[in-house]
Amino acid sequence: MAFTDHSDPHPSSRPASPDSTSGESEASRGVDRRAFLKRTALSSAALSMGLWGGDGATAAASVRPRADVQGEARNIIFLVVDGMSQGTLTMTDQLLQRHHDRTSHWVDLYREQAYDAKAFMDMTPLNSLVTGSAAAASSWGCGHRINNTMLNMDPDENPYRTICQIVRDAGKATGLVSTARITHATPAGFGINMPQRWMEDDIAAQYLEREYDLLMGGGARHFTAEGRDDNQDLTTAFADAGYRVLRSRSDLGEVASAEKALGLFFDSHLPYEIDRRRIDRLQRTVPSLAEMTEAALGRLNQHEEGFLLHVEGGRVDHGAHSNDTAGLLYDQVAFDETIATVLNFVADRDDTLLVVTTDHGNANPGLNAIGDRYEDSPAMFDRIADFRRSNEWIFRELDEDSAVDEIQERVAFACNLDISTGQASTLKQAMQGDFEAVYQPRSSPSAVLSAIQANYTAVNWTGSMHTSDYVPLVAMGPGSDTIGSFVRNTELFDLMVDTAGVRAHAEG
Repeated sequence: MAFTDHSDPHPSSRPASPDSTSGESEASRGVDRRAFLKRTALSSAALSMGLWGGDGATAAASVRPRADVQGEARNIIFLVVDGMSQGTLTMTDQLLQRHHDRTSHWVDLYREQAYDAKAFMDMTPLNSLVTGSAAAASSWGCGHRINNTMLNMDPDENPYRTICQIVRDAGKATGLVSTARITHATPAGFGINMPQRWMEDDIAAQYLEREYDLLMGGGARHFTAEGRDDNQDLTTAFADAGYRVLRSRSDLGEVASAEKALGLFFDSHLPYEIDRRRIDRLQRTVPSLAEMTEAALGRLNQHEEGFLLHVEGGRVDHGAHSNDTAGLLYDQVAFDETIATVLNFVADRDDTLLVVTTDHGNANPGLNAIGDRYEDSPAMFDRIADFRRSNEWIFRELDEDSAVDEIQERVAFACNLDISTGQASTLKQAMQGDFEAVYQPRSSPSAVLSAIQANYTAVNWTGSMHTSDYVPLVAMGPGSDTIGSFVRNTELFDLMVDTAGVRAHAEG
């Protein structure tokens, strides 16, 4: 059976001080770090040309107030990969080492001690031990813990001033970039007040009211007349307000000369990276996260007073929710390339605070031990490098009426796996709603497909939802040396406000 590639994815603590006997000075360590950052940029450039042949609980306060950091940061860059569990970071580094002749840039920050701070962060929201993306991003965006699904509002729906409003009013430029819909929870958490994250038409309209300088990602359906419930054409309204509206990868060259820019590169979320790089039409029309970030930095860095840029690798979270191993790992690779782009930008500067983190764990995937003395695990894990499509692509043309052999053929094309008739039949049962796992959340089609794949890849999952994990954080640049080894989420808001010297605008 031949497959047609359809281009639309789913609709909808500082390092330990040097030993005093080593003779290593702070200055020499700074030079070493700068060399590391430059090496990172070069290795990422080489990879991007060759990959696949295509283009509650309260933590103790730990950000130490310091008067002399006030106004040190001209720029702030805040990188978030949504929904990254520790296993995701580990497996991505292993995948890159075994199949792409490099290591993870994020993990290399630890290997080379090329940071000013590293920490665990407690992401607890106001009403649970487990956070959603809206509450997580809002804790950074307004400096308060809030209820899940709300954006920068207290439980009575009173709004808090957001970090984008604050730096905008202080005269800095503002930018939000995501592989999810730009109206989705994480980018909105940096600049929007809304009682519910799901009100994405209203979020799009509020972006227009607040006049942030640059917005790029997916989510065109919340800006176009045909996609919005009120039939309002917000793309025209943005253009009338002085925004350059960008709709394709080829339009990125226009960002540098635009007064303001709105980039809408897909109707919903951007495609998974494994699909974007493998399907010709997507590769031509949809930019990578690193490309959007590079364009955003080029535009925002022209601003005399500096800028705040938030960048989200949004679809790692989606890959975790759907237990999609290839979708998850290659979107993590795309985020890792974006880290390299930003490290290249900060390599020769001392005026930019950089934060790299995630908002929560999700589904906690990991490579499991298989075989005598665990010797089968490497070969099984290596099969992921042969995957050609995401699980989302697999399901796009399957339904409860799909034949068992059709399911087998589609999985074979996407994953290079010959699953058994019994396994395909179980997946069909799940699609028909007739399969019930002992742990009931594992009864969904996506959970069943991932369990089938785990028999071949040795990668398995604890579930399909967010987890309460403390998350990793690395930071460098002005103000980052005030970060302790364990951080409460809301403290990063205060770090940004104080380091940028915009506290007066936060309180006004």
